[in-house]
Formats: sequence, structure tokens, C-alpha cells
Amino acid sequence: ISTWKTILLQDSTSPIMEQLMFFHDHTMMILIIITILVGQMLTSMLFNKFIHRFLLEGQLIEMIWTILPAIILILIALPSLRLLYIMEEINSPMISIKTIGHQWYWSYEYSDYKNLEFDSYMIPTNELNKFNFRLLDVDNRMTVPFLTQIRLIVTSLDVIHSWTIPSIGIKIDGTPGRLNQMSFNINRTGLLYGQCSEICGANHSFMPIVIESISPT
Repeated sequence: ISTWKTILLQDSTSPIMEQLMFFHDHTMMILIIITILVGQMLTSMLFNKFIHRFLLEGQLIEMIWTILPAIILILIALPSLRLLYIMEEINSPMISIKTIGHQWYWSYEYSDYKNLEFDSYMIPTNELNKFNFRLLDVDNRMTVPFLTQIRLIVTSLDVIHSWTIPSIGIKIDGTPGRLNQMSFNINRTGLLYGQCSEICGANHSFMPIVIESISPT
């Protein structure tokens, strides 16, 4: 998701998102080259009579347009598979947080040091302060230390939800009766905004997510 006055991705706040942005740029570079080549071929065909008296077969061109696409697909697939494996790793988390999706709010449970549970609802428009963002701010933020390995466990109690923070590069489905997990590490302090990314009912657009990244000391 892009933010105000931008057409690109949000600024990254985690190593995972940085890698995703590098992969995006890598793939876009390949797609732009392909688009230019195909456009040039289509343009040249406008001035071609499509007649060749001596052309019976072209083994060389057949080899080129068979092998070249295979190489391009490999160049896209290898970094993509590497990213998938990196995102699935759980690297000795310091903190585990359980997130539960409801219609239409989120619940958070911290259980490493002491049992702490709270619900997070969107702040209604008529109760917003001047510094709040409409449809994005919540009454209780999820608070985590930065430069700390966090394990997030996501589930749901009713329908399928999707816990998403674009600037971290995280999107985890919350499925009833199932626990999904992901590990992340935030590399700076601040407020990080996200929303439910799975259509979950009438108020799907009104269950935002806010992470407050703070210093661990």
C-alpha cells in the first residue's frame, strides 16, 4: 500500500521489507526490458510485409525464444524462493505475541513475562484528536521494542481475517481453529499502520492495526 502523496511502496521498517523492495525492483527491471523488446517487435511488424521466399525453418530463433524465457523465469524464481524461506524462519524470538481477529477488532495477548490481554478498536471519527489518522488509529496500540526478534501468532474466532503491516512486509491470515506464525524485527522506532486485508464482513474497513515501536531500554 502506498501512503499520502506517494506512488511507490512505503518506507521499510524491517529487513524483510527491504528484501521485498529489492525483489520488487529486480522483477520490475526485467519486466520493463521485456516490455521494451516486445514493443519494438510489434512496432517493426507494422512495417513488415510478412513475406520471405526462402524461410523454411529457423532453428536458431526457436532455441532463443525457448531458452531465453526459461532463463528469465529462473532469474525471477530464485530470489523469490529465497525470500519465501527467509520469511518462514523463526529465529529465537525474544517476545511472542498472540493476535486474535474478531468482527471487527483485534485482541492481543502478551504471555512471556506476565499475562497481558487487551482489545484494540478503531477510534471513531467524531472522537479523533488533531494528530490522529482517520480510519487508521486505534484506542490500544500493540507495543513492541525495536531491534528485537518478535514472533507473531495469528488466529481468528469467527471468520478469516488478515493481519497486515505493509512497512514491515507482513501479511498473515487469521483462520478460525488454526495458528499461523511469523517472525519479524523492526529496525526503527515510530508508529506503523496497517489494516485487515481479508474481506471479513460489513465493517472490514474499520479494523485497523497500529504498532508502536519503542526503545527496548
